[in-house]
Amino acid sequence: MTRLGTPNLDHLGSLASLEHHRQPPAACLRHRQSCGSQCVRPAVMQCSWKSVVLLALASIAIQYTAIRTFSTNPFSLLCSVGLIPTSRSVNCTIRGVTGVGQDTPDCDDVFLQTPSSISSPPSLNTNRRTNILILATTRSGSSFVGQLFNQHPEVFYLFEPLYHVQLALLPRLSQSRNLSERRVMLGAARDLLKSLYHCHLHSLENYIQPRPAQHLTDKLFRRGASRSLCSTPVCEAQLGPKEQSLVLSDEGECVKKCGPLNVSLAADTCRAKRHAAIKTVRIPQISDLRALMEDPKLNLKVVQLVRDPRGILASRIETFRDTYRLWRLWRATGRRPHNLDLKQINTVCEDFFQSVSTGLARPHWLKGRYMLLRYEDLARFPLRKTRELYSFLGLVLDHSVVDWILNNTRGSSDLSSRQKFTTVRDSAANAENWRVKLSFDMVVYTQTACQPLLGLLGYKTVFHPRELRNLSHSLVEDRTFLPFI
Repeated sequence: MTRLGTPNLDHLGSLASLEHHRQPPAACLRHRQSCGSQCVRPAVMQCSWKSVVLLALASIAIQYTAIRTFSTNPFSLLCSVGLIPTSRSVNCTIRGVTGVGQDTPDCDDVFLQTPSSISSPPSLNTNRRTNILILATTRSGSSFVGQLFNQHPEVFYLFEPLYHVQLALLPRLSQSRNLSERRVMLGAARDLLKSLYHCHLHSLENYIQPRPAQHLTDKLFRRGASRSLCSTPVCEAQLGPKEQSLVLSDEGECVKKCGPLNVSLAADTCRAKRHAAIKTVRIPQISDLRALMEDPKLNLKVVQLVRDPRGILASRIETFRDTYRLWRLWRATGRRPHNLDLKQINTVCEDFFQSVSTGLARPHWLKGRYMLLRYEDLARFPLRKTRELYSFLGLVLDHSVVDWILNNTRGSSDLSSRQKFTTVRDSAANAENWRVKLSFDMVVYTQTACQPLLGLLGYKTVFHPRELRNLSHSLVEDRTFLPFI
């Protein structure tokens, strides 16, 4: 029996012999023009037998190719001839011929998908775990944004875990500008973030002082800001519905009623959740996260929250009264103290400008993983911007998040709305209330020092005190910052 794909030499020999006997006479070949019809028939026979040989060889090659293709990639062959039905239009052509930049599914991709993955909208990530990082600076509205994920029942949320890294490595520096110290801090921060996103929460114990004994600690920074850490099974206390509601709404009650945090139980809860979110104000720029962004196993997406630096300054003066004491003195007396630390606002603008410039330049490593969000837009249109945020992340917006937004953006006149770290406020009115808290001189200095950033983000400058106090005229330009998809 002849092996498939190898011509039978005996058969070819017999064909050659037969062709030799069918050759026309030599005289006819020499006098083709004058031999008339006698030359026609032999010539036709010669061409016919050559065609037979070529067809035989081509047939063998086609059979060999077909059998080999079916044995190595049967689904593509079946799809191409219509034997595998699909629920949508599919590219059954050669991979890549549809054009540069087009993302057309191949036959194998569709066949290997489950029915649920075929019917799911492409914008919703219903299967793969998404890790979210809220990248912000102090007093930019990051606690509010964090709650947009903390309220989701399928998101494991951590509030400022990098606080412990900073406290352990740079205990006397809130934001170090020394390059060597900054590299140490950022290296440790990246390593810890990666561990936390993989639910290795025990890595956090290396930075908590005193070090937890038997994985129990009551020193985790702002534990009460995370619903996951204040709910069963992490909170082992037997609580009734009213007590549980109080624990989830009051950070102090969580620490008091739930007792020490069991890090092992917290890690189990992290693994049980479908997604994870972390808020931090201790990573200066998006470029500091490149190594994590390029890790395919991490699936990290960053929401960079920005705010008008004049609003940040006003909020810090009210919140950190000792640190910003000289700024308060400037506002009260109208004279700028000679020893005022101007780097407290200059650093914010420099880091923001560098980070936002990188994000808007859209480098390849940020594709599908970066979204810029202005606090003022979120404050004015909380539901709309939250929907855009969840759409970018590929998550389903849960009704509990919508309820929280409605209950926490309508303002209140009670004491809770005036506390330092509360998220209950009239968000629209709060967006530009810095205009009545800063003196005109302070505003002029800040917007001069931060002019490149203001222009980049669409914040208007003011040139007269009356313009500053005229709250009917917004200083926020209408701009749309689309996610880098």
